[in-house]
Amino acid sequence: MIEQMKIQGRILTGEDINFIIGMIKDNPGWHRTRISQEICRAWKWQTPYGQLKDMACRTMLLKLERRGFILLPSARRPSNNDKRSCLIPVLHETTPLDGKLSDVTPVKIQIITQRHERELFKTYMSLYHYLGLNTLVGENIQYLIKSRDNVPLACLLFGAAAWKTSPRDRFIGWGQQEREQNLYLIANNHRFLIFPWVRVKFLASHILSIIVKRLSDDWFDKYKHRIVLAETFVECERFSGSCYKGAGWKSVGTTKGRGKDDIHNQQRLPVKHVMVYPLINKFRSHLTEQVHG
Repeated sequence: MIEQMKIQGRILTGEDINFIIGMIKDNPGWHRTRISQEICRAWKWQTPYGQLKDMACRTMLLKLERRGFILLPSARRPSNNDKRSCLIPVLHETTPLDGKLSDVTPVKIQIITQRHERELFKTYMSLYHYLGLNTLVGENIQYLIKSRDNVPLACLLFGAAAWKTSPRDRFIGWGQQEREQNLYLIANNHRFLIFPWVRVKFLASHILSIIVKRLSDDWFDKYKHRIVLAETFVECERFSGSCYKGAGWKSVGTTKGRGKDDIHNQQRLPVKHVMVYPLINKFRSHLTEQVHG
């Protein structure tokens, strides 16, 4: 039997696994969502504002099932994984746009909220970003950037911060407890895509400069809490991070090229620059504050 493992930022013991197994066995009529919600309630797994971390828990349960530790009840609906792998692109304009920044400014910032907007965002990222677009879990905001004439120029995705990364954590100066309690105050720029047919010098830095000025307010409007620091990871072999530097982001070090599940120092991933942007002056005091109760 396992001693412990870490999944979705939680340390799970053999006792925790047995608790999940018992809950599934004792409640054969419960569907997967009910199981995850009851686990969140039992473990008080929630945001600082009382919302159950249901999606994180469901992801944890799926990982446990794939590893052979538990057996979940059958899904009530077919999985969307096959549908996601067979992308049906939304028609979109790809006319080349060459010019100066003054030709497209002031740019318009659109937060993606509607289903057809999400499908278009997914099309852009899946077709033109080298990392594609994975299933979104947890708090996130998707942006579509347009020119003053409503011509789409770029997309950005901000979501959950990395669970831990040494350069960022040293920069903040927090310990494990503060990190676990306050990580929700950081947002990670997971994706930034200037469309390949758009060639406007300084556009990327200009967009980043605008986004960081409104990001915390947008987060509050959607999730009722603000964020105090933005972060991103830039692959060293692919990019220099010049657009982030031009927008005032600070490089605080590089990753070691190991994945979050690499416990034997064997997993090799691209080395990345860790870059941050403080959204308020006293961001460290917010991130290192001890939360009690």
